[in-house]
Amino acid sequence: MAIIDYDARAAAAFAAGRHLADDGLAAWRARVGQYVPDSTRRLLDLGAGTGHWAAAFRRWFGVNVIGVEPSAAMRDAAGDETLLAGDAGNIPLKSDFVDLVWLSTVVHHIPDLPAAAAEIRRVLRPGGLVLIRSAFAGRLDGISLFRYFPEAAAALDARYPSAANVSASFGTNGFTTIALEPVPQVTAPTLGALLETFDRAAHTPLMLIDDDAYARGLARLRAADPAQPVIDALDLLVLRAS
Repeated sequence: MAIIDYDARAAAAFAAGRHLADDGLAAWRARVGQYVPDSTRRLLDLGAGTGHWAAAFRRWFGVNVIGVEPSAAMRDAAGDETLLAGDAGNIPLKSDFVDLVWLSTVVHHIPDLPAAAAEIRRVLRPGGLVLIRSAFAGRLDGISLFRYFPEAAAALDARYPSAANVSASFGTNGFTTIALEPVPQVTAPTLGALLETFDRAAHTPLMLIDDDAYARGLARLRAADPAQPVIDALDLLVLRAS
């Protein structure tokens, strides 16, 4: 069970407010490209959401991308992207099928990380990589949202796994941690632009706080300089299968 239920409204909010524009994607293309060898044939986008990253990987690297997403509403919002129904505990692929696995802002929704790591190991060929893009508990200083919503940061620290927790869960299932690095991204060109599509339903940490805390944070956000760029640093955790 995910932390929040991605219904049709949440899926629409996610598509409108969480997809990175080209400026934001550029930083991830450069960093992720270091871990996508020319020999990569199949890439699994696990927890693919509305297929935004699946489409990006296909454009960037010319690989066969298989998107797997548990939420029917998210799959319905994916447009031209065909996503398979499934989740981290039940991936609808045969063993040793993919060369690389990508998880973007999804690891906190996985209720049993060791079981998920075992299932990912099953579908990943030996020596393949897992790339996890996430906000991790205890590593939130680079995320601007939490300057305005400090209660959301506290909620995230209480509910999300740490990078060490994730590494340990994968480590017991045949993975070695290769890297943990922050990747600065342009989340929005300005704070004003961010506010144009801002929706609480698109941000899991904001769904974990009460309405009063959200209202206070939104007031702080609206009172800030609308011309300032929104630069955030999410982490990239890289693990290699044995």
